[in-house]
Amino acid sequence: MTPENPVLPLRERKKLRTRQALIDTALELFGEHGFDRVTLDQLCESVEVSKRTFFRTFSSKEDVAAAPTQDLWTAFLEVLEDHPPQGRPLVSLYEEALVEAIGRMPSSTWAQRALASRRLAARTPSMDAHGLAFCNRVSREAAAVTERRFTLDTAEKGTAEKGTAEEGVAALRVRLALDMLVSAFHQALAAWVAQPAGHTREDLTRRLRAACAELPGALAATAEPRGEEAVR
Repeated sequence: MTPENPVLPLRERKKLRTRQALIDTALELFGEHGFDRVTLDQLCESVEVSKRTFFRTFSSKEDVAAAPTQDLWTAFLEVLEDHPPQGRPLVSLYEEALVEAIGRMPSSTWAQRALASRRLAARTPSMDAHGLAFCNRVSREAAAVTERRFTLDTAEKGTAEKGTAEEGVAALRVRLALDMLVSAFHQALAAWVAQPAGHTREDLTRRLRAACAELPGALAATAEPRGEEAVR
């Protein structure tokens, strides 16, 4: 929901407007002056909010600067809570949930915020560290949702020992599938950021689809000797 959505109570709409103002102003100030040169006091003063208000919404400067992509993965978790499995492969299930999450992002504003955020992250090491921690947390939450909502087909059923082993295999496959999705998304996002124009939700979705389509090939690819290695 956007701050203008009349379904939300007025107080919630005000909170969302303040949150968006903090994101927009932070990305503008960080982009113009550099992440480390803008203090939290300066950011709050520019938006005319107190630090107490800031910390009700964000945990740090890194948190507000990374908000666009973090909002996307938060939406991914929300989609995953309701997404029908339909007997599809796990990676495909995650791909469809992430595509739907991209579609939920505000069409006229999110792409440019995400672009500014990722360009800032490329020159701000602390944002990368923050992003890794956030990614690990999302992966754990997504694994918990998966294990609660879905049953995975692993080995054949049998003894209690086999059942325990199957649970371990299922948990491993969930994390590997999530890691593959995250890797494909990062590759798609990097290519999307690097392109000279056309930074839209739709183009990010296209790149994500293309990256996910290469996952089976990546798993099946074999390494052959090149050049001098081939004749030894």
